[in-house]
Amino acid sequence: MIRSEVLKILIPVISDKLVVCNIGLPSQELHMLDDQPSNFYMLGTMGLSSSIGLGLALAQKEKVIAIDGDGSVLTNFGTLPTIANNVADNFILLIIDNGSYGSTGDQPTYAGKRTSLTKVAEACGCENVVECQAEEAVEVMQAALDSNQMTIIVCKCESGNIPVSVIKMDPVVIADRFMTEVQKRN
Repeated sequence: MIRSEVLKILIPVISDKLVVCNIGLPSQELHMLDDQPSNFYMLGTMGLSSSIGLGLALAQKEKVIAIDGDGSVLTNFGTLPTIANNVADNFILLIIDNGSYGSTGDQPTYAGKRTSLTKVAEACGCENVVECQAEEAVEVMQAALDSNQMTIIVCKCESGNIPVSVIKMDPVVIADRFMTEVQKRN
């Protein structure tokens, strides 16, 4: 399975949840598959989905899912110790680890080589880290949503992209409709 297939199988579980989605193709894929006001699409901030998701989780009570990629987490390596030291039991970080920088042409990342983001998250002090294969993503995500414990999920999948359109919605509109959705829930 590739990243877009992981997102597709997760939609029945994450639709209508507060979701902060990684820059580039992951946001474009989620937008194409299941555009919701509860989805915040990152358009120009590589590596910050996990940080923004954590901040949102710390600021309110609703469950927050941040979808990030291995390349983005490697770009913002400080996010894992920050998450470990600022526990929000309503926060789930889903790292879709395809071993590549998918949005820029599938160049290999170190997570696709010797670096284990699962071990890195654990070494940073994250207590509930689950590594799974793409086919297990729905079961693992549902368990994380059902728990009241911050969860880091490292979902291993194959590299590859599908053709998607650029998100034509203005970034201000994306932010406004997301903030409106967050306010409705609190």
